[in-house]
Amino acid sequence: MKKISVVVAVALTGLISFSAFSAQMMKKTEFKKVESQYTKLGSVSTSNKTSQSGAIEDLSKQADKKGGDVFVLTSGNTNNKIHGTADVYKKK
Repeated sequence: MKKISVVVAVALTGLISFSAFSAQMMKKTEFKKVESQYTKLGSVSTSNKTSQSGAIEDLSKQADKKGGDVFVLTSGNTNNKIHGTADVYKKK
């Protein structure tokens, strides 16, 4: 349950601050509606971050390096530090 609440919290934080990053975070439910418009480029991960915004920023920077337009969180965890993974997609 803790893992789910972290993913939701990270997603909400990203929606508020996504404009500061090039690759934008998209919620899974929103992405499912437009999935056919994107090609998966790979996955990225972050660990040992002290804030949700730091984790999102790191995932966004990694998605940028892969050439992605959006990233979708696939997992999140907090055990004193924030860890997360995301799939990266580019618009076709």
